[in-house]
Amino acid sequence: MLEIDKILEKCGDCHRLQIIMLLLFSIINILSSTHYYSQTIISFVPKYRCVEGNRNYSQASNISNDPVAPSSCLPSNNATATHCDYYEYDLYMGYESLTSELNWICDNAWKVTLGQSMFFIGSVVGTLIFGLLADVLGRLPILILANIIAMLGNILTIFGTSVVRFSIFRFISGLATDSNFVMMYILVMEYLRPSLRTIGLSLCIGFFYCLGSMMAPWVAVVMQTWRGFLLATSIPLIVVPLFYFIVPESVQWLISKQKYDKATASLRQVAKINGRTLDESVYTEFINDCKRKQLYVKVGPNLLGLFATPRLRRNTLILFFKSMVITLCYDAVSRNVQGLGISPFVMFTLSATTILPACLLLIALQDRIGRKAMASMSLLLSGIFISCTGVILFQSDSEKNVTLIVTLSIIGRFGVTVAYNSGAQYATELIPTCVRGQGVAAVHVVGYAFTFFSTYILYMRHYFFPLPEIILGFISLLGAALCLLLPETLHRTLPNSLEDGENFGKNDRWYIFSFMEKRTQSVDTLSSSTIPNQQPDSS
Repeated sequence: MLEIDKILEKCGDCHRLQIIMLLLFSIINILSSTHYYSQTIISFVPKYRCVEGNRNYSQASNISNDPVAPSSCLPSNNATATHCDYYEYDLYMGYESLTSELNWICDNAWKVTLGQSMFFIGSVVGTLIFGLLADVLGRLPILILANIIAMLGNILTIFGTSVVRFSIFRFISGLATDSNFVMMYILVMEYLRPSLRTIGLSLCIGFFYCLGSMMAPWVAVVMQTWRGFLLATSIPLIVVPLFYFIVPESVQWLISKQKYDKATASLRQVAKINGRTLDESVYTEFINDCKRKQLYVKVGPNLLGLFATPRLRRNTLILFFKSMVITLCYDAVSRNVQGLGISPFVMFTLSATTILPACLLLIALQDRIGRKAMASMSLLLSGIFISCTGVILFQSDSEKNVTLIVTLSIIGRFGVTVAYNSGAQYATELIPTCVRGQGVAAVHVVGYAFTFFSTYILYMRHYFFPLPEIILGFISLLGAALCLLLPETLHRTLPNSLEDGENFGKNDRWYIFSFMEKRTQSVDTLSSSTIPNQQPDSS
């Protein structure tokens, strides 16, 4: 709302409060990253070997002296054996994971896979429930509630030593995922000067989410056990309820609910922290303007309108699929840190370093080459390098190519991180304003729902070692191809109505990108009269 931006400028939209909120958002980034990746850290699988009861421990082969020896579910010296009496583990840096403590490997590996899947089912349910509650109770209460549930779910997981309890507790923990981050993102965005939103939010996410992700495995190493890791990453969440005394509630939400007194109180809080003094008439005029505007607000179309016409339906379905691909690949690639020839702790940290440069690249190129080019090229880059990783893993001597495998995997993670970070803005701009809130939420939820399959894709490594890379590479390439069918949004008047959405980019060609338009336009101008930023209709 333009009126809100104007009064925030008077109260201060780039001052002390905004710095405090960005710092708090940075804390949220660290906390939410360690929460999200707890799935990976607690379920690391060290190298293991089956040991028979008639062999004493001193006779058992020492795995650490044979770094290239594969893990084995059956005794290596007895072809007729069908079971193990116990497993010998070579713990990474002494870290005892849930998987090694409970022996959830081999025939029991499905247990941890099921628990991880329940985490993502919880994230879908939580996103829907907390999204609805945020529209009823406000952004700030849901931010606090989501982080408390994250803390509760992780602490309960410490006692989840049976598959049923583990699955239930991971579901509870998953409920918080997304809302524990997005609510603070919304609040910071609304109170920050519009011209600073992209760079301010991107830098916070890029630096501090990256920092939290890189720290996560080493917190586990310091704590030495998966229980210690969950405690160390959950207890700091207790600081989030203190945000209530600093962070103001969303003025936009308060106005939409006609809570004018509370909206005025939030604005006064902003002005007070920023050292500004406004005359009472300024607040009164603002509230009166908002009341007049709300008199003419009509009930608009709903989400189903996105599927009513052919082109809008096609674009919406592509956005859904793109969200599925990006979210699935982002989750699977970020957790695919085992079996690549080096310590998963080191691999996890190296992979996490891509988050910051991905955000910086997005800031540098998103408004230069266009949304379509950024989305399709980043997915293409990811698909190529992930597929190449699979090809090399297929080779019998892949142990000799550790450096190459790790490099390709990191570049693949970089590409999918760029695609993931750019995806939300592209969807926001393509979906017409009249259904933008519902449409973006639906795209987001569909993407999260698809992460349910990431755990099972990684589990397929048990059947054919390079299969996860083959699947992830293929769907990344398919996503890159489908992105070419979407219209460009850079420097375009974005669609407001469903009719605008149907006609938006109607004359675009799939192979034309924003950075090519000046040259294309100059050529077309010589032969025909064209509209700026539009290509001749191919029909």
